[in-house]
Amino acid sequence: MTRVDNLVKWTLFFLMLAMVVDVTWQVASRYVFMRPSSYTEEIARFLLIWISFLGGAYAFRKKMHLGIDLLTEKLSVDKQRIANLFSYVVSGLFALLVLVFGGSQLTLLTWELEQVSGALGLPMAYVYSVIPMSGLLIVCYSLEFMIAEVRRGDC
Repeated sequence: MTRVDNLVKWTLFFLMLAMVVDVTWQVASRYVFMRPSSYTEEIARFLLIWISFLGGAYAFRKKMHLGIDLLTEKLSVDKQRIANLFSYVVSGLFALLVLVFGGSQLTLLTWELEQVSGALGLPMAYVYSVIPMSGLLIVCYSLEFMIAEVRRGDC
């Protein structure tokens, strides 16, 4: 998984870099050159979609999502493991059903309907393909976390 993590991390880095360049050009073309670019807003929107979904998967991997551990802190160690296992199962199922299955349906539908973006003419299936990809990452990470939790204790 280390290679996958590095790939996601560097992809996020370059997507963020591209977004900074794109938004900078958008501002410069509008206020400095007085000729607003017609495609920069769309590029920024698509980059934000990719950064959001891949960033969510990466944050899940690093366990950086917001969590409220007020209840679980008061549980015994064994019950904390069970609660952790339960949260990994629920997260994995959500990612599988909503992101992988639902995202795949959305991607296939936009591909079949040949939906393209307004300014760039880019097939929207390319934009939406990040949804099932990030869902698969979260499912894999959930499985890895579940296995580690089971190995750590006798759940």
